[in-house]
Amino acid sequence: MSLKVLDPGPLTTVQDAGRTGYAAKGYRVCGAADSYAYRLGNMLIGNAPGAAVLECTLRGAALQFETDTVFALTGAVSPAALDGVPVPYYAPLFAKAGSTLQMGMASTGLRSYLAVGGGITTLPVLGSRATDLKCCIGGLDGRKLAKGDTLPTGLCDTTALWQKIITRHLDRPLQDTCITTALHPVRTLGTQTFPLLRTVPGPQDAAFTSAGLHIFTHGVYQLTPNCDRMACKLAGPAIEMKHGADILSDGIAAGSVQISADSQPIVMLTDHQTTGGYAKIATVISADLPVLAQLRPGQAVAFTFVSPAQAVRAARRQAAILQQIAARLL
Repeated sequence: MSLKVLDPGPLTTVQDAGRTGYAAKGYRVCGAADSYAYRLGNMLIGNAPGAAVLECTLRGAALQFETDTVFALTGAVSPAALDGVPVPYYAPLFAKAGSTLQMGMASTGLRSYLAVGGGITTLPVLGSRATDLKCCIGGLDGRKLAKGDTLPTGLCDTTALWQKIITRHLDRPLQDTCITTALHPVRTLGTQTFPLLRTVPGPQDAAFTSAGLHIFTHGVYQLTPNCDRMACKLAGPAIEMKHGADILSDGIAAGSVQISADSQPIVMLTDHQTTGGYAKIATVISADLPVLAQLRPGQAVAFTFVSPAQAVRAARRQAAILQQIAARLL
């Protein structure tokens, strides 16, 4: 079973839940930038939680299904058509062998996901199929997809799965934004409303003045053009430090907020390096990272501090929502 790439779009890669356990050797986690949309897509069609999917950036891909397939689209919504007939996001869908899926430009958001029954089954590297573009490992030869590529897909009893979906009336698109998006708080200033990213202070918050900490949680920052799967460089009010930004390099996690020498925040995303030498004022909680992964340059964000217990509760709320979706096909 396989999937043929007719048009890869500007940046389409194979991604899964990430490559964990190898940071000490210098390997990055990678994986889907919007982990919520990734997990939701797999759960809509009954895939295993770690199944690999396609992640498309800004504009989707055009693909041909070489076998009957159940699939789902999540993340940044773009016009999508199967054999010329529009299809929705956030719903299990059925494609006959030979059918062509065409995804267009995202109307909002940045990254779209395509999950197929059985998942994408390229060769795992260090336990993961996630594409690491800088190390050139995982996915399909460690690179973005190109026209003419063929992607293997896993075993799936498509007929039985689709029969179960339609019998239980699960082929209707999800409409509740509490389910289709990773819920997050917002901040409103005048007529502007933008995401409020929750962060846990530290590990180097003591390196900042009280004024710097206040600015971090009360300022508004815009994404610069210098954003990718590795990190988002932001621009806004300068964050005051006591003795400069440099520290002895230590570990980096997804969501780490480094403050660079120009006093501006850099938020690490899924392709982040394993260590870094800038002081980290805080860490964006895992529940809010999907929100940041869907923002485009020029969009605004703000930060607030929460406790580790609040971060855990937010993650559990998201997990509970996803589990409800998964339970429908059990």
